[in-house]
Amino acid sequence: MSSLREWARSLKRDVVALWVAARDPRTPLGAKIAAACVAAYALSPVDLIPDFVPILGYLDDLLIVPLGIALAIRLIPPGLMSEFRVLAEGISARPSSRAGLLVIILIWALAAGLAGWWAWEVLETG
Repeated sequence: MSSLREWARSLKRDVVALWVAARDPRTPLGAKIAAACVAAYALSPVDLIPDFVPILGYLDDLLIVPLGIALAIRLIPPGLMSEFRVLAEGISARPSSRAGLLVIILIWALAAGLAGWWAWEVLETG
């Protein structure tokens, strides 16, 4: 149980480290984009798949976020990532991401628009 807690703490630290990396000018552009997307999603108050959806609701928390973190970390040079992790440990408050909220809202709006368009086409031709 303690190893699971330690893993969760390291994930939280890495999300904050990615948030720091996305804002640092030394981070390569591709890594900066990946880090910004992962941090924005992880720090967003809205999930792509709401948690009340059985099984799938926790899929993003258990798979998508850790895999995104792993990908973004691989794109950042190890020396920089170590520095960002130290900075992340020093940040006491969890940052919030309005950009992440905006991205999730846009994805939901796009999905709703596509569903509405599809329903219109089906009802119109049927």
